[in-house]
Order: sequence, then C-alpha cells, then structure tokens
Amino acid sequence: MTTTTAATNRPADFFPLGGDLTVRRIGFGTMRLTDSTGDGTASGAQIWRAPADSSEAVALLRRAVELGVDLIDTADAYALGESEELVATALHPYPAGLVIATKVGNVRPTPTEWVPLGHPAYLKQQVELSLRRLRVETIDLLHLHRLDPAYRIADQIGALAELREQGKIRHIGLSEVSLDELREAERVSPIAAVQNHYNVSARQHQPVLDYTSAAGIAFIPFFPLGTGDLARPGSALEATAAELHVSTAEVALAWLLHQAPNTLPIPGTTSVAHLERNVAASHIALSAEHLQRIGATIEV
Repeated sequence: MTTTTAATNRPADFFPLGGDLTVRRIGFGTMRLTDSTGDGTASGAQIWRAPADSSEAVALLRRAVELGVDLIDTADAYALGESEELVATALHPYPAGLVIATKVGNVRPTPTEWVPLGHPAYLKQQVELSLRRLRVETIDLLHLHRLDPAYRIADQIGALAELREQGKIRHIGLSEVSLDELREAERVSPIAAVQNHYNVSARQHQPVLDYTSAAGIAFIPFFPLGTGDLARPGSALEATAAELHVSTAEVALAWLLHQAPNTLPIPGTTSVAHLERNVAASHIALSAEHLQRIGATIEV
C-alpha cells in the first residue's frame, strides 16, 4: 500500500505534532553540524565531537529559524551531548513556537559504535542531562533513539512516561521501529512521533508510515535526501528536477511531503545555500504525473 495521492497542489505547510505543537513540515536535523571524526576533517560518519569553531554551525541554526523552521532535531548521542549544547548556544532563549526534539537510548563507547541502552534508570538519567544541556524544563519531543532488546518495551517506554507525567517530557517518540513495536509501545503511552529511515529510495517502513498517517502520529523520515541510483542522469527524479528547475534533493523532499500529511522531513546540512533550498522544497507542487513517474521507478 502507498499513501501517494493524485494531488496536483503542493501539500499542507503545517502538522499538529502531538496534537498541540503546530510545526512546519520541513525541520532541521543537527547530526551533520558535528565534526564527524573529531580530527578536524569533517569526514566519515562518526559524529563524535562538536566543531572546534562553532560559529558557522551557530549561524546556520539561526538562519534555519529565520527561514521559518520550527522543528530542530538533535540527540544526546550526537557528539556526546555537544550537539544539544550547540543548539542551546545558538537558539536559547528559544523563540515562541520553536520545537526542540532530542533522543536518548544510544551510547557511544567509541567513535564508530552506537549501542542501544534502554535500562530505565539510564534513560531517566540521560533525559535529565538533556534538559540541562538544552536549558529547558520540558523537552518538547523526546525520542527513544533505539529500542534495547535487553529490556521490555513496556519498561523503556514506561520510564519516559513517568518523566512525561512529571512535566519533563511533553511528547514521546520512537526511532527505527517496526509496526508491531510501535503498537506495543502505544499500549504503555501515547506516541506522538516515529522517526524511521525512509526516503525515495528506501521505503521498507511504508507500513509504519501508513499506520501513523491514519493515527495522526508524526512520521519523521531520517536520511530524507537519500536517492541512490534514482537520481542518476536520465532518471525520473532527475527529469522531474530539470522540468521544475530545481535540484534532485528538492524533488526528493517534495516527494516525501506528498506521501502523507504527517511526514516531517528533517534534512541536515552544513551549507546555508543547501538549507535555503531544502526549506524551499515545501513550495514545490508535484503533479499526479510527476508522482506516478517517480513511483514507477521505485521497488516497494
């Protein structure tokens, strides 16, 4: 099943995250703002330390908000918490309506390891540290970064639900979960958002997207600009981009927005020019023909 429609108008600009936080549908992900390797080269994908000179990252975050972005996504595992500190340095005190989302539940023993840790006491500890680094009393949206198979889902979500009852978390989200896992988590607490790997060339989580769309749960696709071979010269994606005089990345984002009204892509970048183009993708209207053309090239 696919949620692509025959709409010829551009999709709605806003979504009520959690039912009470109205956000624009293109947010900003902070993972790429870190010095990926910690050695000053910004190569690789380790996301290990914040940049030695944070001025460009601070300017980029502030420019995102100037452009109307009101959903900023980070995690305690990005640069060992320094990503959260970077967000606070750039944007605190936060303007009214700005939603800050973060994640806990992944530990970083080394620059190349991401290890789920869902011990309830650990999750509560990490939320307290995130509150401190972000300089807030309540985290708008707290994702469980990964489910830990060593602990029951009920115990992991239950720990976060306790903090929500205490006012330290406003909404709970999940990341990289199956439909069955989502349903099991919902038996413990309302789930406001799911952040799964999904883009024009990676659609393995289509059942989760379909379910969240019907349930009014935000679906936040990470790595939203992944296009793979679909952006090769002569491809449907490339042809659509040429026809609309935009980049293939912009078409990929617009395609996500057209899939369902609850998709909230959070593309990351270190370039102001790319940031501006990403935000502008919300104004691209893909016709039914465009969607059919792109969809015909995708294996589900």
